[in-house]
Amino acid sequence: MNYGIVSQEQLEQIEDILYQKLVKFGVDSVIIIDMAGNVITVKDNGKNKYNIYSFAALAAGNFATVDAMAKLVGETEFSLLFHKGQDSNIHFSKIDDELLLISMFGKDISLGFLRLNVVEAIEQIRKVWARQG
Repeated sequence: MNYGIVSQEQLEQIEDILYQKLVKFGVDSVIIIDMAGNVITVKDNGKNKYNIYSFAALAAGNFATVDAMAKLVGETEFSLLFHKGQDSNIHFSKIDDELLLISMFGKDISLGFLRLNVVEAIEQIRKVWARQG
């Protein structure tokens, strides 16, 4: 998947998917980043309290570290990560080898519900990217 060439229409469709599948149901912020920590797109609830660019850089490093740990224990990869806090949670999921979808959400959303919606969102995003010419 070459996400580097994406039309404005595709980006708007992806942002709509992020809103419909995640933000609409209470996710605070959703970010798509590449593995270097570059922000591809962000969709949030308008009350974003995070420094997205610093967060993206740290998230990419975190995912790379966990990827290295997976290899040390004989796994090819850990395709998703979850960090639980007292009030805030972070869920990482790979879209493909180049991209991560990161969801930041509070304690009012169950992890199971979030994971189901993330899987559906990623499937829809892959279809949007597959339509590029």
